[in-house]
Amino acid sequence: MSGLIGKKIGMTSLWDASGKNVPCTVIEAGPCVVTQVKTIEKDGYEAIQLAFGERKEKRTPKPLRGHFAKANTTPKSMVMEFSRFEEGSRKSFGEILTASVFSEGEYVDVTGTTKGKGFQGVVRRHGFGGVGQQTHGQHNRLRAPGSVGASSYPSRLFKGLRMAGQTGNVQRKSLNLQVLKVVPEKNIVIVKGSVPGPKGSYLKLERWS
Repeated sequence: MSGLIGKKIGMTSLWDASGKNVPCTVIEAGPCVVTQVKTIEKDGYEAIQLAFGERKEKRTPKPLRGHFAKANTTPKSMVMEFSRFEEGSRKSFGEILTASVFSEGEYVDVTGTTKGKGFQGVVRRHGFGGVGQQTHGQHNRLRAPGSVGASSYPSRLFKGLRMAGQTGNVQRKSLNLQVLKVVPEKNIVIVKGSVPGPKGSYLKLERWS
């Protein structure tokens, strides 16, 4: 097994050996329960399903209650699959994984959902400069996208044109983040740099390989 489900606690900074102040992210990684082991014979592919975070039983659908009961655990709020394995790292059904699966100095990939910023214009969404200055009648065009149409050919807009729309709230992965510190007794993992998502959001940590 090469990963865990975590929750973003926030950002802080640490001093490295050279005396440099390094920005880092604090993540609560685990404990995670193995709630399903998928195999090629039964499911068509190999994967390990992990569950993390407590969830009220009355807020949990009955099918999920039974799914978690099979693993002899309480209802969980987040379930993810991990398909990357290392030699001799496969886990068994019902096993509990903690932050101790990571070690200081190694590198991990962190996947999360970025902060949603709602419907935004082209200046904020794509970095446009606007149409121009407030001269010659351009009193309300400073943040406008400008002309988007063509001539009689093709008489339409091409797909992929950068325009206003929803910004953020998409899945992103930060690659090769170094693990600066692990606190196993508190299930805390501190990684170098920033990770996608706001405080309290769920993250997927995978060992870099």
